[in-house]
Amino acid sequence: MTVRLALPIRDKIGVIVVDHGSRRAESNDMLLRVAALFQQHSGYAIVEPAHMELAEPSIAAAFERCIARGAELVVVHPYFLLPGYHWQQDIPALAAAAAEKYPGVPFRVTAPLGLHPLMAEIMAQRIEETLAE
Repeated sequence: MTVRLALPIRDKIGVIVVDHGSRRAESNDMLLRVAALFQQHSGYAIVEPAHMELAEPSIAAAFERCIARGAELVVVHPYFLLPGYHWQQDIPALAAAAAEKYPGVPFRVTAPLGLHPLMAEIMAQRIEETLAE
């Protein structure tokens, strides 16, 4: 028998959208736009951007901001295309380290974007945009 725990209401779930991080400011700035776009379309009230390395805010800083904004559960979403070492090892370890300061707040790490049917649609749109130029 599987026991399912009650999840906090959507307004109490913090989402951290995390990318690798870059030395290029324009790349890091794009994550801010991605997080804002996700927040607009998802209905989650607490969405924070984070970079795994090379730039701020860090996963720890984003986790702290989620808690300050009232999160009772934090979901870390790697904004990565494919699974790899960062998704399997680095990001869960960084999230676990950040969560240590908040023992009453559980966290989860999602799968990366990966093989999702909408990815084919996005690829086709990008190709069509390029062909239209």
